[in-house]
Amino acid sequence: MHIAAILLVDDNPVQAATRKAILSHSGNNVFVAANAQEALKLLEDTGFTNNISLIITDHLMPKMNGPQFVAQLRTQLPNVPVLVLSGMPGAEAEYDGMNVLYRLKPMDPEELIQLTNSLSDEALRRTA
Repeated sequence: MHIAAILLVDDNPVQAATRKAILSHSGNNVFVAANAQEALKLLEDTGFTNNISLIITDHLMPKMNGPQFVAQLRTQLPNVPVLVLSGMPGAEAEYDGMNVLYRLKPMDPEELIQLTNSLSDEALRRTA
């Protein structure tokens, strides 16, 4: 069991707080950004970025949506695992070629924990 550092990007404060509580309770360090711009600002700090093992982002957000965020993110962090959560079944195609895992909301807490652990374990194996 390791402790993952997760960046959670969600403009809905209730959903962000709920996911943060679920993931923190399962032993992860969770940092929350209220939007894509805030997340990109956090990721400018290489000390912060070097510790992130997973990014979870919402699909629909104001100003910069999930695909726009991931496209910018990939220029800086091409290999960090990204989990996109969306209520829109057809939006997965917008992430073609971006190396993300796309899942529909709502997601069962246990499924979120298992998926998060699996993705962050994969990230740790790549850097070990």
